Amino acid sequence: MAGSPVEQVPSATGGGDEFGYPHGHLGHLTAEQENALQDFKAVLEERGLYKHASGEDASHEDWTLLRFLRARKWVVEDAYKQFKDTEDWRKANQLEALYDTIDVEAYEETRSLYPQWTGRRDRRGIPIYLFQIRHLDSKTVANYEKKAETTSASLAKTDGSTPEKLLRLFALYENLTRFAQPLCSAMKDRDNAETPITLSTNIVDVSQVSLRMFWNLKSHMQAASTLATAHYPETLDRIFIIGAPYFFSTVWGWIKRWFDPITVSKIFILSAAEVKTELERFIEPRNIPKAYGGELEFEFFDRPNVDPRIKEAITWEKGHTDFPRGPAYWVPSEDGKMLELFGVGRQDGKERREKICSIPSPFPKVEKPAVVAVKETEVNGEVKVDAAIEGVKALSVSSSDGKPSTTEISEKVAAAVVPDAATEEQKPAVVNA
Repeated sequence: MAGSPVEQVPSATGGGDEFGYPHGHLGHLTAEQENALQDFKAVLEERGLYKHASGEDASHEDWTLLRFLRARKWVVEDAYKQFKDTEDWRKANQLEALYDTIDVEAYEETRSLYPQWTGRRDRRGIPIYLFQIRHLDSKTVANYEKKAETTSASLAKTDGSTPEKLLRLFALYENLTRFAQPLCSAMKDRDNAETPITLSTNIVDVSQVSLRMFWNLKSHMQAASTLATAHYPETLDRIFIIGAPYFFSTVWGWIKRWFDPITVSKIFILSAAEVKTELERFIEPRNIPKAYGGELEFEFFDRPNVDPRIKEAITWEKGHTDFPRGPAYWVPSEDGKMLELFGVGRQDGKERREKICSIPSPFPKVEKPAVVAVKETEVNGEVKVDAAIEGVKALSVSSSDGKPSTTEISEKVAAAVVPDAATEEQKPAVVNA
């Protein structure tokens, strides 16, 4: 694959920032954090919210569970409460059906009002989104909300308490967790390539926005932010606010109350003189839109200008050369070695499920061959056990104290089949957040 490992950003990973990526993410957990993860799984399994039967994929990936733990400062009971509330909310509003059956045009209309994926990643491999708030004028928002409240965009049935206009927004969050983040996780041209990407970097342009416009958007943005913080925790990383007008301190007073303190600590308000320099600390110039001092041809409303490195890693299907309009998500291939992208949603009233492309899975399943025969022999007073393993010619386990234990045999078998078996438990198996 083209490209060398990206430069690591010191301010993003060091300097005592206990919340900065990759701290608290898979492969970078402290002993206490690892214990909290295991305790969290045990609590969820005991209370019927998590399944991990032997030989089957877990019902929830470790990196998803870690988002709730980080959001609740590693307090298991607090994470459990937020996780349960989210699972109840998802079930009541049929989030899976919402994303699978949302009308493609309705999805694209919603996408045009919210942060757009630029098709690029920051220096750490995290997807970059651009949000220009000036396009959310009162007339546009009013027309959108009226249409959303009178026309059902999907086949999902809701609980009645979450407005349709907001549920459409969460189809975009599903796209973040089920499309953009898994795609970026699959790219190996980054530091910490063993660690799944579960965040996003956001450039928020508030230029040309009046105080009246901010006020008119206040309730809409507050409701969206509150639900996103509750049900999609720890999906935002650095948020750069650009073009802040002189009265923005008043607006900031409202905004910071909508988020938890950890999220607030990740929001940076940049002056005009700081924009280019600060963005370049986190993003290569080729991935910064030209409007903000970079080299990327990308305007708000554009389709993603997909990183050539990503396109090189993709195997396209059926003549496709780019990602589709509307919702899409990755699923593991049958053998677990690839991720396959399917375009979903409805077009002209018909449900779509079209395979678009595939990419090598960042965390392929490792099938552990079974021991099919064990033969004991005694040589000079030592008992040797030869284990015939599917795919392995021979394996010997010796013990000077007599017959080797089952544990000794199992460990030796695991080491022969999976060289890094000691850490295999910490490796996620599939990508389907």
